[in-house]
Order: sequence, then structure tokens, then C-alpha cells
Amino acid sequence: MRVLVVEDDEGIAAGLAAHLGRAGHAVDCTATVAEGWRALAGEPYDVVLLDLGLPDGDGSTLLRRLRDTLPGRLPDPATPILIMTARDQVASRIAGLDLGADDYLTKPFDPDELAARMRALRRRTTGRPQATIRYGELEIDPAARTVSRSGVPVELASREFSVLLALVEARPRVLSRAQMETQLYNWDGGLESNAIEVHVHHLRRKLGESLIRTVRGVGYYVPAEPTR
Repeated sequence: MRVLVVEDDEGIAAGLAAHLGRAGHAVDCTATVAEGWRALAGEPYDVVLLDLGLPDGDGSTLLRRLRDTLPGRLPDPATPILIMTARDQVASRIAGLDLGADDYLTKPFDPDELAARMRALRRRTTGRPQATIRYGELEIDPAARTVSRSGVPVELASREFSVLLALVEARPRVLSRAQMETQLYNWDGGLESNAIEVHVHHLRRKLGESLIRTVRGVGYYVPAEPTR
């Protein structure tokens, strides 16, 4: 997932970026309402982790502004938002959820619980009720970041897994290289010009040539139904 953290505590932001990065997510960090808005206007995100007590205002203003944005361009008003704050009063949680937040976590929290809540948000966003994804002979576990084929584990590098998950979740929609790069790499991520092509090549070698299809000059896709 491409994740935006809007958090002014540098230690918390760095810790979240490190923990989520190890789990395979691409994480960008901002420290103010204004920076968060600029980020949302420039990149599509799968989830926003939003603190409320920010130096230039309350995070709820960013939430309200995002939800009031017209659809069809960035920022996307439907972007899932998880509030993370030290405000533990019931009234604060109700207010945040009523403004349009999708979830709410009170600090301090366990990073693994945060990651689980993010996966739940992703399942709801993609309309997938199951924790694992079954596609033909493949079983993909986003939580464990594992793949098996006909019950046999297949070793994938972290980026390879992320490319596979992005394509399978988007199926049968075609994803361009730029779209996949946006999902997989944060602002600081070193990106070689042919990185996506290399990952796709490795996935085809490990999982079969027919899994990922190429639309020349456009991008890649996985068919809606697996090839028999």
C-alpha cells in the first residue's frame, strides 16, 4: 500500500515509516495540515494515517476538506483515513468518525494492530471480504506476505509480492508502470527506470508466463479469471 502519515512527532512518524516499510508498504510522512493536503493533491494514497493535533491546525480540518472534495481528480475524497490521536474521549472518536474517518486508534497503540486495521480498510476498499486471496492455483496472504501455488510456497522478493498483489487486486484493470511505481515507491525510494519490468519478469518466471499480461505501450494486467 501507498501510505501517507500526517504526524508532527518525528519519532512516531519515523517509527511508523520503518515498521510499515518492513511490511512492504511505501510510506510518505508529512508534519502539518498544509503538507498533508499538498501530498494528497499530488499522489493517490491507499490510506492516510492522520494525527489530530498538528502545528498549523487540527487534523479534522484536513479530513473535512478531503471529504468535501469533488470526485474525479486528486485529491480523492474516498481515500481511507485512519485517525491516530491521544484524544481518547468517546466524544472525540464519535466526532472523527462522523466527519468521515474510516477508523480511529488511540495513542499509544500497537503497530501490529495498526497494520491489521490498514489491511481491513484495504479489504473494504477493494470489496474483498476474505483475509487471503485465491486466484486459480495461487493463494496470496497479504498479512503474512506469502504466496503458494497449488499448496507449495513460492519465494518472492518484497517488491515482487507488492507488484503481484497490486495487479491481482486491480484485476482485470490495466495498471501502467507509473501507477505501479506510485503504489510501490515513496518519495525517497530509489527507482530504476526498468524496475517494474524486472519485477514482472521475475513473477512470470516463478508463477507462470500466462499470469501477467502485457498491453503494449500501456501497462500490465491480470485477467479477471485465471487461465485454465
